[in-house]
Amino acid sequence: MSRDSTWFSYNAGGRRLTLNLHVQPGARRNEIVGLHGGALKVKIAAPAADNKANSELVGFLGEVLGVAKSAVAIRHGATGRRKVVEITGGPELVAKLGQIGWPRSRPSPVTSNE
Repeated sequence: MSRDSTWFSYNAGGRRLTLNLHVQPGARRNEIVGLHGGALKVKIAAPAADNKANSELVGFLGEVLGVAKSAVAIRHGATGRRKVVEITGGPELVAKLGQIGWPRSRPSPVTSNE
């Protein structure tokens, strides 16, 4: 892993990708914007109220990584901006991060107009 990849890890035995995220709800669109304090910053176009931002985050990550929403779970931080998310799947998940441009040292947004 590169030195800027502390925001994710992959457990091959458990087939789990773990992401450390900083989530900003209430954005104009869903977007991965860059690294923020050791976490990947994700803007979500849903309010934080009534678990809407968490639901939108799960759907957005599923879409970006090409997995079902049921494969994405928020493990820690459901009520805060800092979250630990686990995604079940094979090593292709890490390859998919590379395909969408992460990890990288310079931010390049990944967006969704959903």
